[in-house]
Amino acid sequence: MRSLIVLARLLDYPTQELQQAAAEMGEVIDAEAHLSRERRLGLKAWIERIANRNLLDLQADYVALFDKGRATSLLLFEHVHGESRDRGQAMVDLLAQYRAAGFELDARELPDYLPLFLEYLSTRDEEEIAGQLGEIAHILARLAARLSEREADHALAPAALLAMIGMENAVEEHAEAVNQEARDDTPAALDAVWEEEAVRFSAQSDEDCALQSATGRRQAELKRQRRSEESIRIVPPAVNAASGR
Repeated sequence: MRSLIVLARLLDYPTQELQQAAAEMGEVIDAEAHLSRERRLGLKAWIERIANRNLLDLQADYVALFDKGRATSLLLFEHVHGESRDRGQAMVDLLAQYRAAGFELDARELPDYLPLFLEYLSTRDEEEIAGQLGEIAHILARLAARLSEREADHALAPAALLAMIGMENAVEEHAEAVNQEARDDTPAALDAVWEEEAVRFSAQSDEDCALQSATGRRQAELKRQRRSEESIRIVPPAVNAASGR
């Protein structure tokens, strides 16, 4: 199902390639019979906004939206297990599921990264797609409600996934609970998290080791991206334009 690949790309870190593929993605969404005309139009309008916006602005908004706090995390098991040992085993099980289906990963993303999960689902039949999306429907609904609260276009993607399996009202059902949540992306909330989290120097299992190292790699990459983007923003406009970025 090619529409799942489009939704995966829309939820991934924005790139120039994403902008250049806007027309093709719009055509795929336009042909998705599982979505209403209204939802297709909403997704196509979002794709147009991505194509027409400055890439650095898109990337900065993405980092602010997904890499500050855990409420909008695109790592599925983080919403279920946090950083507990159970998450490590869930990762191993999901990775085994991928491999059994002939879906091999590189080391860039964790197995429970939502865009990656959607790419995997795009290779499955409709019955399995519906079943797997149904299992994470509560996560998708909360994610859509939280992104909607932040007035982010990205809310359209999880909402569309729910609509594709006949769960149109799931987001609304979770909206009230989300409205009562304390935001975890404020400077004070982020400082509190960093102060409370301690590095674990001993792992109880191989799965723990794998999870810690993978999580550490991702956090290091996010920090690198933030530093890079911050340095770009203090460069005078003329130099920035000359660099082609």
